[in-house]
Amino acid sequence: MGFDVNRFQGPVDEELICPICSGVLQDPVQAPACEHAFCRICMTEWINRQPTCPLDRTPTTTAQLSPAPRILRNLLARLRIKCDNYVHGCQQDIKLDTLGQHLEECEFNPKRPVTCDEGCGLIIPKDEMKNHNCVRELRNLIQTQHKQMSDMRRELGEHQLQLNEQKREIHLLKDFMRAMRVSNPIMRDIAEQMEKDEIARWSATLPRARVTRWGGMISTPDDLLQTMIKRTLSEHNCPPHVINELMENCHERKWPAGLNSLETRQNSRRLYDNYVCKRVPGKQAVIVLHCDNTHMPEDMTIEPGLVMIFAHGIE
Repeated sequence: MGFDVNRFQGPVDEELICPICSGVLQDPVQAPACEHAFCRICMTEWINRQPTCPLDRTPTTTAQLSPAPRILRNLLARLRIKCDNYVHGCQQDIKLDTLGQHLEECEFNPKRPVTCDEGCGLIIPKDEMKNHNCVRELRNLIQTQHKQMSDMRRELGEHQLQLNEQKREIHLLKDFMRAMRVSNPIMRDIAEQMEKDEIARWSATLPRARVTRWGGMISTPDDLLQTMIKRTLSEHNCPPHVINELMENCHERKWPAGLNSLETRQNSRRLYDNYVCKRVPGKQAVIVLHCDNTHMPEDMTIEPGLVMIFAHGIE
């Protein structure tokens, strides 16, 4: 719909009037063949009822409408119009192309957002301020937030139930695969491959680590240190079927031949930097997984991998 002609200063050129609503053109478009100009909303509604130009009945579709020429839009932009809020006391006449900006800032706009200075500090439309009650509004706000929190807790509970069910199904599947592995050689091979794939996927989630001081390696960690590392691995989704084995392999008595004594470690020292090490998050420890280190000599790796704990020297 166009602007009311009576809001403008002086007469408005007939070329700037919409033939459909008889108002001054708003967001003008023109028909493709005859180039008659109309308000976009007026013309769209007209075409929905009758796909023709309302002046000369030339067939027209919405897709064929195009923006009015720049010269027409420039003429409209220079018109001076009363503010929408003139009925509320605004006396300003502004250029049509600045009307939108003025309305956002107009102090007479009844819907202009204002901040309540009575205590609650809420932002509300100006025309609602006279009926505003801080206590009521704050109570409603608190109730709304409580409801949102309740909905969030309910959704989290549902997600947790789904997650627990998925974990249960995974455990059942793993138990089934273990049983099949014992009774069926083919299934044993499939299950072993699945477990190796799971370890490889987990490895890909861990950050690479660089050992700067191999001399800081703790080859005989105590039980407390092992428990801390095990808890961290569990928190970072280490596959349950290997976590105990990995932790058993953090002591030199379980390390491969190239590492299981001070003498062999000294002899193998030149090979250390060839290890692909993954960081145990937040700890001075690395995991050397077999799947990441197939390039290493057999006496330097072990299935599924080993944990190396350090006093210092991990980046």
